[in-house]
Amino acid sequence: MDSTATATAATNPSGTSRAVRRRAAARACSIGGCVRTELQRRADGTMVLRSPEPLGEYPQRLTDRLEHWARVAPQRVFAARRGADGQWVRIDYAQMLDRARRIATALLARGLDAEHPILVLGENSLEQLQLALGAMLAGIPHAPVSPAYALVSRDYAKLRHVVQTLTPGLVFASDAAYEPALRAVIEPGVEVLLARGALQARASTGFETLLQAQPLDLRHTREKVGPDTIAKFLFTSGSTRNPKGVVNTQRMLCANQQMILQAMPFLGEQPPVLVDWLPWNHTFGGNHNVGIALYNGGTLYIDDGKPTPQGIGETLRNLREIAPTVYFNVPKGFEEIASAMREDAGLRERLFSQVRAFFFAGAGLSQAVWDELDALGEAEVGERICMLTGLGMTETAPSSMFALGPEVESGHIGLPVPGVELKLVPVDGKLEVRFRGPNVMPGYWRAPEQSAEAFDEEGYYRTGDAARFVDPEDPQRGLRFDGRIAEDFKLSSGTFVSCGPLRARIAQLGAPCVFDAVLTAPDRDELGALIVPRLDECRALAALPAGSGAQEVLAHPAVRAFFQELVDALWAQGTGSANRVARACVLAEAPSLDRGEITDKGSINQRAVLQHRADLVEALYRGDAPGLLLPRAKS
Repeated sequence: MDSTATATAATNPSGTSRAVRRRAAARACSIGGCVRTELQRRADGTMVLRSPEPLGEYPQRLTDRLEHWARVAPQRVFAARRGADGQWVRIDYAQMLDRARRIATALLARGLDAEHPILVLGENSLEQLQLALGAMLAGIPHAPVSPAYALVSRDYAKLRHVVQTLTPGLVFASDAAYEPALRAVIEPGVEVLLARGALQARASTGFETLLQAQPLDLRHTREKVGPDTIAKFLFTSGSTRNPKGVVNTQRMLCANQQMILQAMPFLGEQPPVLVDWLPWNHTFGGNHNVGIALYNGGTLYIDDGKPTPQGIGETLRNLREIAPTVYFNVPKGFEEIASAMREDAGLRERLFSQVRAFFFAGAGLSQAVWDELDALGEAEVGERICMLTGLGMTETAPSSMFALGPEVESGHIGLPVPGVELKLVPVDGKLEVRFRGPNVMPGYWRAPEQSAEAFDEEGYYRTGDAARFVDPEDPQRGLRFDGRIAEDFKLSSGTFVSCGPLRARIAQLGAPCVFDAVLTAPDRDELGALIVPRLDECRALAALPAGSGAQEVLAHPAVRAFFQELVDALWAQGTGSANRVARACVLAEAPSLDRGEITDKGSINQRAVLQHRADLVEALYRGDAPGLLLPRAKS
């Protein structure tokens, strides 16, 4: 990586800027494949970008890599997770292949196929990983589904929709906690496979019974599993409609891993070590991260932590013990880890000892957290760790673009990886991102109309995301995210409002007490915002006990002053009606999963919030909303 020193600036809610000292050299981290692009401009304003580096060869099946590493490094640990006693339970490559073959034999005996696949309910586990690999060996699709659909939801509407879409022939559940959901949505004749415990009201099969099968010669079956075989179904978050089942083929998974490797060659220079919590029902965790470990002969330590004040302790425990060579997380996770490292010398020493790169996705990482990670690395090992990011989605397996250069900042999404064509199409004053390549889905399962709508006349997948060049005069500097086109709207004056960048600015200026914001102004005279708070952070700011309710926390003078300062800053920094927030209130009632206001990934559905809180929006503009905040300069 380029070690040229640069200077950046961060802004706090009061609007003042603080200088950040010059950055030290970055730890060596070989990159390639998508740091340059070829650009074709069309007469209608459309642009097509592609890497000058061709995509290399990749296997026909992802399990080919399991067979390869079982031959080459049979005793290398592939996956590990802590057992009930807190000790690591490890499975090496030879053991994993043997177990996958046994499971494949047992699954084939059940007559499962794409019309009757395996539904998976549960957290990341060694059992789920073995089942997934066994299913892939057998050519039987599996579908990991968000545990929230079964454990958080009260009406099971999304889970019921998933079941109706899949018509599963077998359901895997990690434990008996899923029994109420199973009873509500799974027909009595469908076999339930249970990793632990027993169900009370229906029969179940213990997971260990699959491992008792004597593995058959699977060469004939292997020949039937090819690039177009469905490996899994992954469901979209359902932010605007019911979740859609994205068909993930073997070609998609294998091509994408080769794309990732060519973009980040360091992943293949030594067996990567991952410590990872990201859920496998999402493409970032289940395809990207598990795939990196398997494709490159690495080791995946399953982290049972979460990027929350309550869940981060387990992640920190694991990172004090296991030194990853590359570390993936969402911005909130990096925020929690950076905070912990300020006082935890052991954590700093272990985390920085082997890591070659950090990588975030899912949302923008605040510059303050980014700067702190740089400073911690420089203080501990004399060099900063490269921070990488990009753009991907369930429909693209996921990686299509990476931002890997020395000048990467939050919001950058980079350039397309080898093998992917990126088309930028003018739509409503923005450039919509569209992808074509072997990592792109063939369509949504049993949804022909939605599948047809997803692609344009040239076969490019329409993402609905917008992007713009970091420097219009130098396309090689890459692209930055420019919001979701469907979220944008016009004020009553006809002024166009770009929601994505403004929401990101509200979250950044409001850190750490703001999770997100919903903009309330379609067809109104001025912008308003419903601010979604991080109650734990607000509680800490007010020095209130853990059990304090939302109303008490948000009414506390320190919290009220914080949000007033934020609204003042948003007003002062606005340059016109399209980006100047004129009124706001902080939501005391958290967004609801059952009402579709928040997805299982934790992202806010703007449209659903506005629909279900129409009375609050009306009160906001009447001036009598609870906790109304007006900029002091305006009032």
